[in-house]
Amino acid sequence: MATKLTPLHDRILVRRVDEGETVRGGIIIPDSAKEKPQEGVVIAAGRGKTNEKGETFPLAVKEGDRILFGKYAGNEIKLDGEEFLIMREEEVLGILSAAGKSTSDAKTEKAGARR
Repeated sequence: MATKLTPLHDRILVRRVDEGETVRGGIIIPDSAKEKPQEGVVIAAGRGKTNEKGETFPLAVKEGDRILFGKYAGNEIKLDGEEFLIMREEEVLGILSAAGKSTSDAKTEKAGARR
């Protein structure tokens, strides 16, 4: 039986994305020497943050987004034998997008783009 978890408020459920096992030089890194990846995919997201007036503000991240987060962000949990992270949206450092995809017009400047 698969367990479905829906995070509350401004929390998100993230599955870490595994990095490749070899580096550019072809050296294989053993599991004990690897650091946990700081990149993941959003599996589920809460409804959003609520203020004192009861207004709910939707989250900037949504299911399926590939994100970057800090090394010590979130709380690790295990569901059905698989490891996940639950973290607040504010712990997300950024949303990754593929270079070939354009979410808006081509005139939008991206971080690190040359002028």
